[in-house]
Amino acid sequence: MSVPTGGALWGRADQQDFRSRVRGCLLGGAIGDALGAGIEFDSLERIREQHGQDGVTDYVPAYGRRGAITDDTQMTMFTVDGLIRAHVRRDTGAWHPPTDLHAAYRRWYVTQREWGPDERRAEDGWLAREEWLYSRRAPGRACLSGLGDARMGTLDRPKNPDSKGCGTVMRSAPFGLLVGWEPQLVFQLAVECAAQTHGHPTGMLAAGAFAAIVHDLVRGDDLDAAIQKTLVRLATRPGHEETTDALKRALGAVRQGMPRAELVESLGEGWTAEEALSIGVYCALVAQDMRHGLLLAVNHGGDSDSTGSICGNLLGALHGETALPPAWVAELEGRETLLALADDFAMEMTQGPLLHGPGESSPVWLERYPRSIG
Repeated sequence: MSVPTGGALWGRADQQDFRSRVRGCLLGGAIGDALGAGIEFDSLERIREQHGQDGVTDYVPAYGRRGAITDDTQMTMFTVDGLIRAHVRRDTGAWHPPTDLHAAYRRWYVTQREWGPDERRAEDGWLAREEWLYSRRAPGRACLSGLGDARMGTLDRPKNPDSKGCGTVMRSAPFGLLVGWEPQLVFQLAVECAAQTHGHPTGMLAAGAFAAIVHDLVRGDDLDAAIQKTLVRLATRPGHEETTDALKRALGAVRQGMPRAELVESLGEGWTAEEALSIGVYCALVAQDMRHGLLLAVNHGGDSDSTGSICGNLLGALHGETALPPAWVAELEGRETLLALADDFAMEMTQGPLLHGPGESSPVWLERYPRSIG
């Protein structure tokens, strides 16, 4: 895909390709999340006892239904919301995306604390008024504590400075969808936003690496090339060793025979950022198709929903929405909301100047994505 720069217009084919990849990334991640949701805390032995030697091969019930998403997809959606709001607010001269992302994550935090949306808060925008999102789906402790007060974690003063849980990685794919941005800026924004909940260098750099890989995929690279470029970017960052090693182990595992659960488990359990990234990347590298990659990514005794989500983000960004298994798309919780969010993001990135500007703006767009921080 050729990405317009310097204010150039997007052609119709490029817009359609980009929208397909955005949809694929967000829906693919949500499907992987939902496939792993019902087995997240089970050992491989228990998964095979309950579901057969091949493990799960379809959605299993979680949170009272099949196809249920978890906090991984919830936070990813609010990442998208925050990125759109940042671009809308740029018209006002206010341009500090980490602040907009922090406000978005704080809106997610409210969904974990309140019974439902407060209709009086118009500045919250449309996503925070989606009642079905007001549900706890095993959110990470660091994500909750990091967003529990109004102070925003920064690189100088990160929240939870010793934490490197996978909560940074599983929400960071949307940064990679900023195709008009330079790769180093995408990487840096994901790192700065990870500091809002997880301050360990590995937690932050794994998020940046994941966003950079997605960015390269959407811009037309294959997965191996995207990983190699990201390893170069990582090499200059202090504290990169664990993240670099995790990506190299994923590449090395590809050469160790036929893909299988035991090989996935050799990369870790996925509870930490670098292990989740390694497993998600490995499963995407060896995937015969979307179904094969996602099932490999969730059938292990670790953080199955997060590794499934990461793998799904990668494969969806690489192949677009038409690669998604239709039966899984049809049964996915929140499909309509995810599609609306994906299409809004694609419109903002490709046609933002036609939706809003310093002068005239679409009232409907500003109602959906208010300029106030909120």
